[in-house]
Amino acid sequence: MRVDQFDFDLPNERIALRPARPRDAARMLIVRPGAEPVLSDHGVRDLPSILEPGDALVFNDTKVIPAQLEGKRIRGEITAGISATLHLRSGPDRWRAFVRPAKKKLQIEDTIIFDGPETRLSAKVAEKSEGGEVLLIFDRSGLELDTAIAKVGHIPLPPYIAQKRGEDEQDRSDYQTIFAQKDGAVAAPTAGLHFTPQLLQALADRGIEQHRVTLHVGAGTFLPVKADDTDDHKMHAEGGRSAVRNGRSPEGRQGTGKQSRQRRNHVLADTGEFGPRNRLDRGLFPEKRLSSSRRATGSRQSMP
Repeated sequence: MRVDQFDFDLPNERIALRPARPRDAARMLIVRPGAEPVLSDHGVRDLPSILEPGDALVFNDTKVIPAQLEGKRIRGEITAGISATLHLRSGPDRWRAFVRPAKKKLQIEDTIIFDGPETRLSAKVAEKSEGGEVLLIFDRSGLELDTAIAKVGHIPLPPYIAQKRGEDEQDRSDYQTIFAQKDGAVAAPTAGLHFTPQLLQALADRGIEQHRVTLHVGAGTFLPVKADDTDDHKMHAEGGRSAVRNGRSPEGRQGTGKQSRQRRNHVLADTGEFGPRNRLDRGLFPEKRLSSSRRATGSRQSMP
């Protein structure tokens, strides 16, 4: 499909900079192709009356980490400001990150210092790839590195919000779903942000099943689409885990957002997991259906 088919006007004043309160007070548009009317306005809290008993919702339980690091490149007596967004942990002491500016200001073996109020974190550039991606090896590892990142890092707000305001302490709670358990995402699975404990209870009372998958939303979600056709767009791979072992979901099961639906359709048939060598890089497009019968190997899959 041509990318320009997805273009639409969104006035700046219609972009929310804070979530609705309570979360399930957000508006929801229902689309019923072939019905009359096709479009109908609802609220998220209307969901229990829209779904039927026996339906199931699949939620993404990934947790956003403060993956945005602001630092200085040190090369002799010369320094330069560097912004890094962590997106893939590839070892106890190393992360792959998108950095800017990267082309001219970073070289292999450069040192970057990330300072926080109480912590200083240091990393060396071990590799450089296309698109501003680098491999950073830090001066600590494991839980010690996690703790340091939590202290010096920032929540990487979506560009359409970050352009209008800075990050604050409230974002650390606002930008997490109530299902968030497993650290690893650099962006929240946004559809899940609208659920509350009261809404989950109402869904359970209605007989709606609730299930979990994990898909760590990567920094690729912030990257622009530069291709003219979706077939030419390279999706950035993401890792995660699913409890669905046979690679298929029962009839009626629905993901609450794009990531949950992608993950649900690409579980591994044997273990339900996928990692650095088995990562998801698929897209969802109108009038195309994802096959659930193939392993998520990271290679491009045709979508009949």
